[in-house]
Amino acid sequence: MLFNNPEEVLFQWVSRVCCGNPSDIAALYDEHAVLIPTFSPHTVTTPEGIQNYFEQLATRDGLGVRLHNKAQRKQSMSETLHTLSGIYSFEFEVDQVLLSFPSRFSFVVDIQREKPILHHHSSQVPRNLS
Repeated sequence: MLFNNPEEVLFQWVSRVCCGNPSDIAALYDEHAVLIPTFSPHTVTTPEGIQNYFEQLATRDGLGVRLHNKAQRKQSMSETLHTLSGIYSFEFEVDQVLLSFPSRFSFVVDIQREKPILHHHSSQVPRNLS
């Protein structure tokens, strides 16, 4: 699947996470992609590692991701290479309570590739210290 614009990659990623199929999510990542995941302290640099991370995440009941549309930014580095950044919230159950985890994200995508995600960094928004 080729993409017309970087937003399509982001929307596909969100849709695939919400569907909970780790193979479909991992299929968006280039074989040399780097994933700095939200819920792990380890950087992931292999297709197997990316697959394993999303397999673990998919075990969470009620898993979903919601984009905060007003907080998104796109920067084009070429006709096909783009960065996307913003805020999304992961949602899943913890002890039978649906919780939300607002998180910052950045993606580097090349829309001419079948597996367009080259780099993905995601981290929970820290609580205010004041």
